[in-house]
Amino acid sequence: MATLALKPTPEGIAAAVEILGQGGLVAVPTETVYGIAADAANADAVARLYEVKARPAFNPLIAHVNGPEMAAREGDLSGAAGFCAGFYWPGPLTVVVPGASGATTCDLARAGLDTIALRHPSHSITHDIITGLGRPIVAPSANRSGKISPVTPQDVYEELGETIDAIIDGGRCPVGLESTVVSFAGPQPTLLRPGGLERDVLETFLGAPLASPEDGAAPASPGQMARHYAPNAQLRLDAKSKEEGEVFVGFGSVAGDYTLSEHGVLKDAAANLYPLLRFLDRKHDKIAICPIPRHGLGEAINDRLRRAAHRD
Repeated sequence: MATLALKPTPEGIAAAVEILGQGGLVAVPTETVYGIAADAANADAVARLYEVKARPAFNPLIAHVNGPEMAAREGDLSGAAGFCAGFYWPGPLTVVVPGASGATTCDLARAGLDTIALRHPSHSITHDIITGLGRPIVAPSANRSGKISPVTPQDVYEELGETIDAIIDGGRCPVGLESTVVSFAGPQPTLLRPGGLERDVLETFLGAPLASPEDGAAPASPGQMARHYAPNAQLRLDAKSKEEGEVFVGFGSVAGDYTLSEHGVLKDAAANLYPLLRFLDRKHDKIAICPIPRHGLGEAINDRLRRAAHRD
């Protein structure tokens, strides 16, 4: 059956809810990137999602909720986790917390862990879909595991073709990088994945530095694989200029064949990163990228580039 193209109307949202309720897969927009949504309580649907993405089953998924009340049924939002969620939700923050005893999110989605990753996305379409379903959805990026995340419905279709049931068109995702993931399940808050909410903002809010995950620890959230977000082309990072056969990506005052941000704005670079990598990957075998500042959103940009450039 051909993948349905749904409009962002009440009728389109109702159709997406019906498909999810029947165990289907729907690509949905969030403020970060497009995700493949499945009913988080339906283990068969989640298993199909893993298969479509070719995602390792030990890599847990984020349960997307429509607010703190639904989140509290899935995980323990006491203490600092609830403090942060209450201030930064809806938005690009995922909290990893101990799972609640009555959680509906299936064990497969949680990769058998006793913790759960929770996020309240700010995109109105996905919020309305979750509300219509009445329970959380899982919605990892709508691409093959390890590949470049999609920020438009066209990206989703090019990546996944007709392997999913529907795509609801919410336009281009404004943030362009996945959510920041912080674990509150240990002795101190730990940054598992930098993302759309900057580390320094969270550290100022919490009044303490965020810890780093232990080397070799099993993934407690998405985005912790060594190679991820990767084009087929070979990436060379922190390049001063291009070498033979390369296309050169600049930033700010560093001119290139293309630029992540002509004016050196990290917010723009974050939004442009995946679309530019996807575009260049169609045309080039080698991509060189100039140094990107590591402060603010630059931490997340450099994290994605480092994982994209990783070779086993």
